[in-house]
Amino acid sequence: MNLILLDQAEPSSAQTVLCDPAQIQHIRQVLQLGVGDHLKVGQKHGNIGTAVISEMRSDQIILTDMVLTTAPPAKLDLTVILALPRPKVLRRLIMDMTAIGVRDIVLVNSYRTDKSYWQSPMLTRLDEFVHEGLQQGMDTVPPNIYLKKRFKPFVEDELSLWAQAQQAVVAHPYAATSFSDWSDRNGLPQILCIGAEGGWIEYEIELLHNNGCHSVNLGDRILRTEAAVNALCGRYF
Repeated sequence: MNLILLDQAEPSSAQTVLCDPAQIQHIRQVLQLGVGDHLKVGQKHGNIGTAVISEMRSDQIILTDMVLTTAPPAKLDLTVILALPRPKVLRRLIMDMTAIGVRDIVLVNSYRTDKSYWQSPMLTRLDEFVHEGLQQGMDTVPPNIYLKKRFKPFVEDELSLWAQAQQAVVAHPYAATSFSDWSDRNGLPQILCIGAEGGWIEYEIELLHNNGCHSVNLGDRILRTEAAVNALCGRYF
């Protein structure tokens, strides 16, 4: 945690109480702060600043003298459309994309997405993963996350309209054009479509092509979903 994110709608400069066990443990054991020390904090959907630790108990930490004057970092002008991955991978991906500053995340069904993934309890914990990512990336504004269980209607009815106003690419290891070459000619795309493990099938690639997406590769290596997400998003810095 590089920032303690406060969920209170209006944290008070006079006194704010932290009760999150993970935050308390981090302040005590990792940051090793004590009474009188300054702590970097941020208000969810608001500004970033500091507060003073005025009291520490086993189950809560009391903050005072809070000053929130710094705006959060700007979001990337980027939508990541991601085929729903394995549940244990989902947490890391949501945290990473949140920390990187992706503005919009769309989790979509695909042929290689197991039906059981949509029943995973991990999907009920997305807010928790976003919270972790915000604290890692020193941000206070969550990304927008959308769940799309029907691939074809989403691509034809929604993505096709987005692609009329924005550049969209789909990561495909067998594409003829590299991401670097394509972006050198056209600029960085605002929409990235990334498959789950095993990638997109040809039908999905063709449907994406027919609705405004351009196929690009990431070189000669075939990457795991996590590596592909981070490699592509890293080009926006």
